Amino acid sequence: MSEKAGRDLGDWAIRCWVREHWNGFLRERWLEHLQGRAFWIELDREDYGLLQREFRDSCPLFDEIFRRIKRGDENLDILNWAIDEGIGTDDVIDILEAIDINSRRIECKFAIRLSQAH
Repeated sequence: MSEKAGRDLGDWAIRCWVREHWNGFLRERWLEHLQGRAFWIELDREDYGLLQREFRDSCPLFDEIFRRIKRGDENLDILNWAIDEGIGTDDVIDILEAIDINSRRIECKFAIRLSQAH
């Protein structure tokens, strides 16, 4: 927004970015970390490269689940998709548990500081 405006729009622009983009930004960094493409100190060291260790032999089901996670789907979305497609949920649940989306959510602490400052 600041770039488009040609000037710094300050805290308001930052809060808007956090609200609109934080979750997607974090999910991308988290997936890079899980894939072993980039190490992010803010994320669990043990998770780095997890997908390479757990899913060495990529399969179409894993690839599709990973694609859905990357686009922003949640566990319930993926389970509903599997049920709708007649895919056995045991394998889907095993993959989702290994990836463990829900335990890796990080709140943007910067946004908290901004809201407390006003």
